[in-house]
Amino acid sequence: MGALLLITGDQLSPQLASLKAADRQTDTLLMVEVAEEARSVLHHPKKLVFIFSAMRHFAEQLQENGWNIDYIKLEDPDNSQNFAGEIRRALTRHNANRLLLTAASEWRVLEMMRQWRDELDIPVEILEDDRFLCSTARFEAWASERKQLRMEYFYREMRRDWQILLEGDKPAGGKWNFDSENRKPPRDGLTVPPIPKITPDAITADVIELVATRFADHPGEIGGFSYATTHAEAEQHLAHFITHRLADFGSWQDAMLADQPFMFHALIGLYLNIGLLSPLDCIKQAEQAWQDGRVAINAAEGFIRQILGWREYVRGLYWLSMPDYARLNHLQAERPLPGFFWNGQTEMRCLSITVTQTLENAYAHHIQRLMVTGNFALLAGLSPRAVNDWYLAVYADAFEWVELPNVTGMALYADGGIMASKPYAASGAYINRMSDYCRGCAYNPSEKLSENSCPFNYLYWDFIARHEDKWQANARMGMMVRSWHKMEAGTQQALRGKAADFLAKLG
Repeated sequence: MGALLLITGDQLSPQLASLKAADRQTDTLLMVEVAEEARSVLHHPKKLVFIFSAMRHFAEQLQENGWNIDYIKLEDPDNSQNFAGEIRRALTRHNANRLLLTAASEWRVLEMMRQWRDELDIPVEILEDDRFLCSTARFEAWASERKQLRMEYFYREMRRDWQILLEGDKPAGGKWNFDSENRKPPRDGLTVPPIPKITPDAITADVIELVATRFADHPGEIGGFSYATTHAEAEQHLAHFITHRLADFGSWQDAMLADQPFMFHALIGLYLNIGLLSPLDCIKQAEQAWQDGRVAINAAEGFIRQILGWREYVRGLYWLSMPDYARLNHLQAERPLPGFFWNGQTEMRCLSITVTQTLENAYAHHIQRLMVTGNFALLAGLSPRAVNDWYLAVYADAFEWVELPNVTGMALYADGGIMASKPYAASGAYINRMSDYCRGCAYNPSEKLSENSCPFNYLYWDFIARHEDKWQANARMGMMVRSWHKMEAGTQQALRGKAADFLAKLG
């Protein structure tokens, strides 16, 4: 008689707290594929293939290392298709004397785990997930000393804690942040190395067939799946990025090209978020590339900031603010999600490209998410709940702890400024400057009131006017309110009229 350990689909790490606390001789590891989680939103088929295949590969690895594995596949006829049902069945099968868990990454699932303490007749022990570089207690202590929770200052603390990119007690290169050097628009002739592709093995091929059959109603393309599904493959992917893409990542991390969905981005968020890669290892490899002179400081720092800064920061903010954070809607946005978010069929070329690539790859890089789909959702007043569900569904790297703060706080300003000091609202000029999306578009990014004026332009001014009472007290938005009031009344009326007509037809 031993313990039963549940390992969820985003806990595929040999360094998992519950694994380190378990006894290989007496304990049993339970891994389950359940429809309840797979259908919690309309998860992209490639996301489901990625997680299920990675789970099956990890179970095989654990078994080879001498662990007793109880793996329940989705197609098992006795599968109850939910965590609670499968735990009860496994406890009976193995006559376990306790349930050992690593805390879930999402509030909903952690609450489920806490309920098991009351519902089950055996002890339930929940261990902290220590795979992150900042514990929830550390973040709470940092936040308790501040009125504003700005990521930049948290990031500096993390650099000091982990002694990353430091020269003595000073930041390497003389600055904490090289973001000003990482905003280059794309130039003609820019060559982007291809992303490595993994040929599906027999395990992945079986999962592709399963998902194609069981989740045919989920939007997104399943064909061409080529993501890593093992630790070794993910590490190869990281090494390829460090060697071939990191040097140019910094300069062009905000750039967008229609025929380059990945640009110079690492495409490792999905591997980090389920445990196939270690965040500290990714950081150390980038730092070493800079120390060896293979990449410039702006490239290494920009990449490291995404992991040591943003990734740890949003997780800390999530656990500090839940469950209330999920209900925030500071701008009272209630418009339903337009249909083109599920099929890419819109004449707005930037949105069509971004959504189409998202549905093809279960991926879009951070500027596509923030300044194209996110910016549109903000200006159009789309419901935060609907937008969050969409991001959670379509991106392979999306789990609520990382998705919710980025969407509610960063993209939609629905948290009222807890995360960002201003809304990331922009007109068509930004997209035109940072991409080639506007070339050949039905709309002109230079026009505000003509028949073919870019919707981002009049939606932007309508957004400023709609919420001007909130912006007047915002030091970074007050100038835009003053610019709005300097416009002639007829221009204001025309801009708001075009916005109203567009939104009425959105559907």
